[in-house]
Amino acid sequence: MSDALNYLVKARPEAMGHYFAFLKDCGRHLDPKTRALISLITKVHAQTERGFRQYLARALREGCTPAEVLDALLMAFPALGLARIVWAVDIILALGLPGFQPAALGAEGVWHDVLATKGFGVGETRRVECDGRAVFVHRRTRGASGWRVFDSRCPHQATDIPAAALDGSTLTCPKHQWAFDIRSGECIRIGDRPLTQWECKAAGGRLLARW
Repeated sequence: MSDALNYLVKARPEAMGHYFAFLKDCGRHLDPKTRALISLITKVHAQTERGFRQYLARALREGCTPAEVLDALLMAFPALGLARIVWAVDIILALGLPGFQPAALGAEGVWHDVLATKGFGVGETRRVECDGRAVFVHRRTRGASGWRVFDSRCPHQATDIPAAALDGSTLTCPKHQWAFDIRSGECIRIGDRPLTQWECKAAGGRLLARW
């Protein structure tokens, strides 16, 4: 909550209690995802950045996909207008969330030169900074199909996972301990979503990835 709301809860607890009870009752017939998306739209309409960031994180935790978030924004165009939608998308882009990247949403994306393939052993994993984004590169087998490139951000709350978080083939997010198998990107402990995997290809002695 904002500082002002925290103040009102303390200064007028009975009145604010009725207010929050009213809000809760209004949404009792809605599923959590729908309720989260509606709350998100109200923050866009009011253009409160702190609230938008908070409710965006809540919507993603409730299982809303990035595509559903964008659909909700665009469906609310008659009430929000283009300027507010652009305002919201600017915040999303500044957060660098991998699920909102064009390639993750099914668009073509852009190819990036990640690293040289020479000297990269089978079974090896490296964290690489490339064009403003960090990725984990893993080589499962020899041949063009043996490469994997994963976004370094945890799918839970977009925490940027450091290289030191890798222990053998297990990558563990330091914030909430979600653990992933770096060979496949699958979540193997606590969480329920895999790492974001980027399309990649080896060409001319270089590994390219698209996001």
